[in-house]
Amino acid sequence: MQAHAAQKRPVNLSVNAQMLGAAREARVNLSALLERALIGELARVRRRRWREENVRAVRAYNEHLASHGTCFEARLDE
Repeated sequence: MQAHAAQKRPVNLSVNAQMLGAAREARVNLSALLERALIGELARVRRRRWREENVRAVRAYNEHLASHGTCFEARLDE
C-alpha cells in the first residue's frame, strides 16, 4: 500500500494531552507516524486473517508431512 501516493483527508482524533504535547515538542510528524502505524497494523490484521482462514489447510498439510514426509527426504537419507 502506498500511503504517500493516496489522497489525504483530515481526521479528528482524541490523544492524551501530555503525549501530544511531548510529540509536538519533539517535532514528531503525527500524520506520518499514524500512516506508518496503520500500515503495520493492517499488515498484522491481514496476516491474522490469513492464518484464521487457512488454519485447516495448514493443519492438513502438516499432518500429511508428518505421515508421509517430504518428496526430498528419501534423497537426504542416501
